[in-house]
Amino acid sequence: MIRNLFAAALLAALCAGLVTAAIQHFRVTPIIMHAETFEGEGGHSHGAEAVVADHAHAEGTAEHSHDVVATTDEWAPQDGFERTAYTVLATVLAAAGFALIIGAVSMFANIPITFANGFLWGIAGFLAFSLAPAYGLAPELPGMAAADLVARQIWWVGTALATGGAILLLAKTRANWAFAVAVALVVVPHIIGAPASPDEPSAVPAHLATEFAAITLGTSLVFWLLLGSLFGKFSDVFATGKAAVPAGATA
Repeated sequence: MIRNLFAAALLAALCAGLVTAAIQHFRVTPIIMHAETFEGEGGHSHGAEAVVADHAHAEGTAEHSHDVVATTDEWAPQDGFERTAYTVLATVLAAAGFALIIGAVSMFANIPITFANGFLWGIAGFLAFSLAPAYGLAPELPGMAAADLVARQIWWVGTALATGGAILLLAKTRANWAFAVAVALVVVPHIIGAPASPDEPSAVPAHLATEFAAITLGTSLVFWLLLGSLFGKFSDVFATGKAAVPAGATA
């Protein structure tokens, strides 16, 4: 079962990651490159582009523009094929990480991921890892001011865990106390508040930042719906294949 779950997670991640990378190439990357022309004119410099638009704050992956603060001495991929290749690779690896996370949650909660409920798993992932954190930490472009990286990482992880925990709790029970606890888990991180960005001028036009945030979240939604649905479909395929093996036969 674990082997089938692992294989389904990796296949779903590969497919969802490649599709997401294609969307990013045509929709997200051009905005990032445009914003990079404003760097040095004011605000805060961020270096790397967003490579997984599941939300621009997925810490620990190379999926958003402000998690790596670049300096003139740091290596960076050249524009063109090299940059695209690294973006695709980082996107697929991040997708694999997220797929393994929801696979582990599925085993822990004893809620199998199937094609019938894969869409719901995708919605849950989007809410926990993208929408809820974005409410406090909107996707940011290079050249925009940002709070301390470690503080943002701590708040992002805490918000994702709290929101994911609330969704899991409601999936397991419909008791009134569970609903109250779930609401508290969702609300508390936002009551605490995300780290505030420094009060610095930004050379990035407001309309560009707004467009980037909208496209990033939209791409993230597509990513999560694909990941959840494909994960469920591949899980069903592997489960059916295993059931078809005659008793006593070896795979």
